Amino acid sequence: MSPRLELRQSQALIMTPQPQQAIKMLQLSNLELADFIAAEIEQNPLLEQADHTAPSAPAADGEPPPAAQAEGLGSDFTADSIEHWRAEAGEDGDGSIDLSGDQQPWRTRDGAPDGADRAGVEHTAARPRTLREHLLEQIGADLPDPGDRVIALHLVHLLDEAGYLSGPIDGVAELLGCDPARVEAVLARLQQCDPAGVFARSLPECLALQLRERDRLDPAMRTLLDNLPLLAARNSAALMRICGVDAEDLGEMIAEIKSLDPRPGLAFDPPLAQPVVPDILLRAQPQGGWIVELNAETLPRVLVNNRYYARVRQSARSKHERDYLVDRLQAANWLVKSLHQRATTILKVASEIVRQQDSFFRHGVPFLRPLILRDIAEAIGMHESTVSRVTTNKFMATPRGLYELKYFFSSAIAASQGGAAHSAEAVRFHIRGLIEGEPADNTLSDERIVELLQAQGIDIARRTVAKYREAMRIPSSVQRRRDKLFAL
Repeated sequence: MSPRLELRQSQALIMTPQPQQAIKMLQLSNLELADFIAAEIEQNPLLEQADHTAPSAPAADGEPPPAAQAEGLGSDFTADSIEHWRAEAGEDGDGSIDLSGDQQPWRTRDGAPDGADRAGVEHTAARPRTLREHLLEQIGADLPDPGDRVIALHLVHLLDEAGYLSGPIDGVAELLGCDPARVEAVLARLQQCDPAGVFARSLPECLALQLRERDRLDPAMRTLLDNLPLLAARNSAALMRICGVDAEDLGEMIAEIKSLDPRPGLAFDPPLAQPVVPDILLRAQPQGGWIVELNAETLPRVLVNNRYYARVRQSARSKHERDYLVDRLQAANWLVKSLHQRATTILKVASEIVRQQDSFFRHGVPFLRPLILRDIAEAIGMHESTVSRVTTNKFMATPRGLYELKYFFSSAIAASQGGAAHSAEAVRFHIRGLIEGEPADNTLSDERIVELLQAQGIDIARRTVAKYREAMRIPSSVQRRRDKLFAL
């Protein structure tokens, strides 16, 4: 062995930052894209964000409006952001529209018809009082000792949004250098605050605090709270034996527990639901077929200010400054081009999904067809990874509701008589329908559900039925039978 020099020639695919940026933008949601665009505008002086509702009136002193000043490319998709698609006659439909008898298919997510009167902003703008504000007012009035108030303040900071102590209280005594017994005494005082059940360390303790407030925490009720797993399992026989009560008393105790609030803190700090804004809008054409369009409210409008570039370039005094401006101009043009390509790709993928799932949009979930990424990729001439990125965190507003694009992809379940395969989502819909329609005096076992599905032409195994049932959080036939007996 000896040292030597060798020359080898090889090929490798190396992606520059710009294609990497374009790929990253494909999988961003509309909110993430807005943050990304804001960061790009902040670091690129040649980029401007156009207002969707910018006025067209000229500015003072005869200056043109901002939209006219920002000349150059822009991500305005008004002309080419809509695709019309009509179902052809034959197996996939005859172009007719079936909205299942819904006279008002276009409703907002809150159930109100589009255009209906809504409460003004003045009725919803007031900020509700938080749980911590409510508790601090009581602490100031109920705890006269300043040291106890400090301890109480630390315990308030340990509360989670449901009103439970989310951490151990041992650290509070060590942090404040006080006796742990004093912390326990302050905690006992705080557990008497409103709403009843706050500062609990477990669900049984939370329920016990509320029952104590009602003067209903007797020994039998304490025993019931200590055996909540048996209550969840609907094991009434074991509960009657342990608590020493009959069926009537047990029913009254359970009814009282059901009237309690297991998360008292949420009455003050309700979790804010993040609204979902659709990226694609699907509308039915009066003459049949569908109109697929991008939601203009989610499309970022970014403009390249070429006039500002020309003015600044004339005053550039060094090659470094000129190179910087050229680099910023190329980056700005590439960003606008990538935004246009992103919108075009989303529209193309969404249109093909609508074409392939036309029966679902016309007739409902039972007609959802099996679909995989490869089907869409081959139909539109793109790679599967591109389709996967496009369908991530993208939502479509349809006459049947708001759906993530991923919803329309599901595996196939074979037909028992050689017919067309069934979508896994459609099979889950059938299983839920069978269970919801089971007789009041009987429950359907997984084996019986398999028999009923096979009678409908769906070839499915019992373990698959059990897997789908558990995924839908539906208990077993034994548990459902217990629930019915327990309800009686």
